Amino acid sequence: MKLQKKKLLVQKRRWRIRKTIRGTAERPRLTVYFSNKHIHAQCIDDVSGKTIAAANTTSKDVRDENLGPNIEGATKLGKALGEKAKAAGIDAVVFDRNGRRYHGCVKAFADAAREAGLRF
Repeated sequence: MKLQKKKLLVQKRRWRIRKTIRGTAERPRLTVYFSNKHIHAQCIDDVSGKTIAAANTTSKDVRDENLGPNIEGATKLGKALGEKAKAAGIDAVVFDRNGRRYHGCVKAFADAAREAGLRF
């Protein structure tokens, strides 16, 4: 019962945030999701409903490094996504933390994406 309530509160937080954060073609929404084993991140154009750039720890380019959902993995994946986004012509993004606090892995991911050249 307690776990169900926690999941419901997290989902409500995501919906509340998603009402205000919208991505466009010029400035897409950069969302990051941390599961227990992997990290998933993507740049989304909410107007057309398309993903412009995406990276996760199961993709071919970073799979060999055995990255987990920790600070090291978040740093490497943030850098990889930043490079993919720059190659797709994205300079600025709106950061969607997916209801998580801005510290630890989320902060490491954001800092690495900024170092790769994204502005947010």
